[in-house]
Amino acid sequence: MITSQKDRIDVRISREQKELVKQASELRGFKSVSDFIVTCINTEANRILEDENRILKTFEDKKLFVDMLLNPQEPNDKLKSAHQRYINHIGAHASTDRNAE
Repeated sequence: MITSQKDRIDVRISREQKELVKQASELRGFKSVSDFIVTCINTEANRILEDENRILKTFEDKKLFVDMLLNPQEPNDKLKSAHQRYINHIGAHASTDRNAE
């Protein structure tokens, strides 16, 4: 017979927080506040991990992303051209806005 060991997390919360959690667990029909808390923790932890892995799925993706942040490539000609067009566009709108005042 295999028995699964349970681990424990101790948390201190205010009386108001405890009452809020207790009310919510009762409204959802949980057998205990502990069951409610474990369900909420699992749900939120899974959501966080899914969000984290949605864009950068693998460790290699994460490594590449950080490497690109720490060691950015020099801008190519197309990017330099786009930047210059943006600067010109902003400059044109800034002078129009000043004339309107």
